[in-house]
Amino acid sequence: MITFGNPWYLVVLIMIPILYYWQSRVGKNHEGTFRISSTQLISDKMKRRGRRRHLILTILQYVTLCLVVMGLSRPQIRDSLTETNVEVVDIVLVMDISSSMLATDFSPNRLEAVKKTAKDFIDARASDRIGVLVFAGESFIQCPLTIDKDVLLSLMDEIKVAEQSYDGTAIGMAIANATNRLRHSDAKSKVMILLSDGSNNAGELDPLTAADLAAKFEIKIYTIGAGTNQDVSFIPGRGYIRNEIDEETLQAISKRTNAQYFRATNISGLEKIYATIDELERTEIEVKEYTLYKELFGWFLIPALIFNLGGQTLERTLFRRRL
Repeated sequence: MITFGNPWYLVVLIMIPILYYWQSRVGKNHEGTFRISSTQLISDKMKRRGRRRHLILTILQYVTLCLVVMGLSRPQIRDSLTETNVEVVDIVLVMDISSSMLATDFSPNRLEAVKKTAKDFIDARASDRIGVLVFAGESFIQCPLTIDKDVLLSLMDEIKVAEQSYDGTAIGMAIANATNRLRHSDAKSKVMILLSDGSNNAGELDPLTAADLAAKFEIKIYTIGAGTNQDVSFIPGRGYIRNEIDEETLQAISKRTNAQYFRATNISGLEKIYATIDELERTEIEVKEYTLYKELFGWFLIPALIFNLGGQTLERTLFRRRL
């Protein structure tokens, strides 16, 4: 981008045509003259040569003046350099896939509603590393921390409710497994988003003990209790299951890790929760902008000097004008 350090000098360019008009109409009457008895004493060839030389000298003078004015206006090429420093957030989504996630109080069921909102959340996190861990009676890593959103979303689509032999809710073990995935991370912020619709009834580790372990590695655990306040839900092929969200434990987990607990009773509420977490754990982007200037006045002043010296040389030698 071309800019000018002293742009007010450009106003003089407007005055140059005015100066030329005045010189051609009025100024020539104030130049030194001599009288002869008849113009016939001067040949037409001499007149044409005189006019041509005068035109050349006039052009050189005005070109020199234009170049001097452009040089004084200090034209510059301005380049802006931007240095971006992105502080990424490492996030593990810890999702309950126990049989109660088939309950239909969320359309079409809890698990599919959670998968949809979680995928929207992933799409919104352009530069962060995100992983997915699923749990029921045991926990499994569905996708390790990655920035490849296409692979992550594809693996999200494959999540299904756990087989009956693995059914249960091992919240403590899930937190421990996710902590193991995050504890070696060098990210400035390490976050776990744990969603469950039940209470811890499996695994060898108490959820609060696991939360204390996560806190030692400066991992925040946002907890979400998903499900309505209905007493029972019918799960096809698995009968009736009581809705037993252990909100007290989920609240304690988030509190011990300096995070927050949320309760979702419908899909719109779930969407708002993920949006809130998205705002709370934003990626920090530090942008520094540098501006470099390359001065171009030399490209005008040096030719102006050449044109001026050339005109003076022509005037005193080839055109043989004497002062």
